[in-house]
Amino acid sequence: MLRVVLLIATALVVLAGNPVNAAPKKASAAAKSSSSKKRVKKSKTKGTFRQCTTVRGKKRCKRVAVFQGHAASRASLRTEPLPRPSGDIWLFAENLKEEVRVNIYKPDGSFDEGALAQLDELFRCRQTGEVRAVKPELYEQLSRIYDHFGGKRVDLVSGFRFAERSSSRHFHASAMDIRIKNVSIREMYKFAETLDGGTMGIGIYPNSGFIHVDFRAPGERSYRWTDYSGPNSKSKKKKGKSKRRTQPARKPVS
Repeated sequence: MLRVVLLIATALVVLAGNPVNAAPKKASAAAKSSSSKKRVKKSKTKGTFRQCTTVRGKKRCKRVAVFQGHAASRASLRTEPLPRPSGDIWLFAENLKEEVRVNIYKPDGSFDEGALAQLDELFRCRQTGEVRAVKPELYEQLSRIYDHFGGKRVDLVSGFRFAERSSSRHFHASAMDIRIKNVSIREMYKFAETLDGGTMGIGIYPNSGFIHVDFRAPGERSYRWTDYSGPNSKSKKKKGKSKRRTQPARKPVS
């Protein structure tokens, strides 16, 4: 009889325990479902941001890709040779708080190596202090931009970047990020496009307030892009990156 009573009591304890144990399982399943939905939602919005505009007093918002780029159509590229610029450049390096005013040409029309060296110093890597010989063609485009906007000082946001990834034109001393005070970056971007006869990259950074201009290797297509990333965006750098040398720096001459 005692044995039967013990068996019944054990069964009652087991039955009473099942609802208690079932609740955490249901809660756990709900938590997993919620977490899964959050991951899916995050993956859908990754690389985008919420852009809002007001139209007729009504606020409208949509998700927009942070980076939008495309190859420039061949029909949009310049076919006629560019006119020679004045060679004058007035440049201020924002990160270094230094500026120079030079002419990149000698009286005979050849490049003035001393002037190029001064500009190279302003283009040096802010993080490492490394100096490289920037492509003279990039300085010619800089002079054309300077001429077009009435001789206003051009502010250099970034030039040569030795600590950059090797695929970047900044690493190869063939790119610049620039702006001009009181001049619309969209106006600068549109003018820069008129200079492209092929193999140039031109980007606009609306939130950071500058345009990017670069020269690409022969055979590479010209490229255009808009990058909405902000000035405080953090880029992930690979650790242990091997240091490779680009073109040696020019030596200043008297």
